[in-house]
Amino acid sequence: MTAPAHQTDRVLLTGISGFLGGHVALALLNAGYIVRGSVRNLEKADAVRATLKRAGADVSKLEFVALDLLSDEGWDDAMADVRYLQHTASPFVIDLPDDKMDLIRPAVEGTERALNAALRAGVERIVLTSSMAAIAYGHDKTRTAPFTEKDWTNLNGRDVNAYIESKTLAERRAWEIMREARREADLSTINPSAILGPLLDQDPGTSALIVKRLLDGSVPALPRIPFVIIDVRDIANAHVAAMTSESARGRRYPMGERSMLMGEVADIVRKAAPDRKVPGLRMPNWAVRIYALFDRDVRGILNELGVLKRLDSSGAVALLGQPLIPADQAIAATTHTLIENRIV
Repeated sequence: MTAPAHQTDRVLLTGISGFLGGHVALALLNAGYIVRGSVRNLEKADAVRATLKRAGADVSKLEFVALDLLSDEGWDDAMADVRYLQHTASPFVIDLPDDKMDLIRPAVEGTERALNAALRAGVERIVLTSSMAAIAYGHDKTRTAPFTEKDWTNLNGRDVNAYIESKTLAERRAWEIMREARREADLSTINPSAILGPLLDQDPGTSALIVKRLLDGSVPALPRIPFVIIDVRDIANAHVAAMTSESARGRRYPMGERSMLMGEVADIVRKAAPDRKVPGLRMPNWAVRIYALFDRDVRGILNELGVLKRLDSSGAVALLGQPLIPADQAIAATTHTLIENRIV
């Protein structure tokens, strides 16, 4: 008896060592795919393999290749016998660099390398991890309507920083490449908000830092910084579903379960970890503006203070065939695994 088709299908997954990449790998392996994960240095391979095995994955179907977003080396070889590309690798930072090109170059050039190599190899479908950052910024702050897959960030807007610009330019470049190849329908993008949920290892990455800082005392008070929260498990499953779904062809998928301010996030963290000292003092906007005089990164979010954006996630809900995991559960899962892994 022959194995089901997907059990012999190979997926190249870039950025497998990241928070999201690890969860996408887990979802792919659990679905029976052969996963070829890219890391910048193959010395990371054993740790990633151990992490996924600990999470219950069949790592006999796991392979590794070394790829760099800023180097041409290895991309064509990595695409050999690959049916699908999952491109999750992209720089993500909390502290913005002095030179914005330190973010933009790897994001855009990495997308170019991954997609062009996939097209040369005749890869069937491509799923790109983009971001809410490519959809919901540079718009009128008074907007109350949810942002949809039709919306694009206006790069001339006042609230656009280097990270937002990098994600927007990278996704626009992806669609441009696919249009030029007349294969636009073979691309799907997943556009998540702030990704939380259970950690697979002891590396909190950047996404979980929101919760980590609430637990470790590095946030003494709570500015009215807005977040839209989504669970990493939903994002991972959406990546896998979009890879083969006919309805996902040529689509963008904004994904955010709930919009909330940092104070609301802190309330959920406090409930999940009642023995920890989680800050409760709300910081007024005027105090944040004074603090921003001395902190460039805080200056970058001043225009966003108190502005709750909403995403229309109905397309993603239809793709998944079930409701999104509540944001409260994503925050609680992050909290519990940070503590269990002794990161805080």
